[in-house]
Amino acid sequence: MKKLISATLAASLALSLAACGSSASTDSVAASSESTATSSAAAESTAETGELAGTTLKVAASPTPHAEILNAAKDILAEQGIDLEVIEFTEYVQPNLVTESGEVDANYFQHKPYLDGFNVKQGTHLVSVGPVHYEPLGIYPGKSDDLANIADGATIAVPNDTTNEARALQLLATQGLITVRDDAGLTATINDITENPHNIKFEEIEAAQLPRTVQDVDFAVINGNYAMEAGFSVGKDALATEDASSEAAQTYANVLVVKEGRENDPAIQALYAALTSDKVKDYINSTYDGAVVPIF
Repeated sequence: MKKLISATLAASLALSLAACGSSASTDSVAASSESTATSSAAAESTAETGELAGTTLKVAASPTPHAEILNAAKDILAEQGIDLEVIEFTEYVQPNLVTESGEVDANYFQHKPYLDGFNVKQGTHLVSVGPVHYEPLGIYPGKSDDLANIADGATIAVPNDTTNEARALQLLATQGLITVRDDAGLTATINDITENPHNIKFEEIEAAQLPRTVQDVDFAVINGNYAMEAGFSVGKDALATEDASSEAAQTYANVLVVKEGRENDPAIQALYAALTSDKVKDYINSTYDGAVVPIF
């Protein structure tokens, strides 16, 4: 799953006063007001930072990419006096349970549909603070490498689980290779294909095994994490990937999660701000070669 401190008062006040005129007295008032506003904003920032100083946030995460992304945000939080402790898990049940119990403050490993299903099954009360990234499916070349001139009767391997098969079919549809029933959305199956002009044959294969099939099929639709683990370059090897604006990307974005009632805690908001900062965006873009994509 294989899921804030701003100070604009000074600038706004300075612009407002500057628009009134340019006399010496007005400029003096503007400078004085700007200085006062800046001092107030700085004092407010210092006060809020002081309130967070000494805070420790424990966050449960899967090792890759979630724990790595959290570690990239550590310095930003340290500037506010927050110590981020990342606790790694290699399965998907305990991170939610320890978040529910309060043993950790948050978790980062899952998308919203998984979270919603977990709450229903386990009776937990966990909520999303907001999305951070998604891991796109891509179409990878096998025996063929030209989607525009796909052969009649070509074979395409797709994931055999409901969620990822639907995403694969919708991605193929965006490339004009098939047409999927309008209301099928992210529950689409091969039975929802309404037009198949190239007579494509589909091989439904367990998602983790897809990279091993490329030599036997014309194309394969592979999850970004499995492609990366297999040594494929998502940015260079994929012929097409899910766009950030796609329904799949928006739905299956990985989210920061906390127990209900904590989503507006200042420290949690500071954590989310760090995770959606330009520094973290640059880290994701430079590290994962398109297998992990910021969605902020």
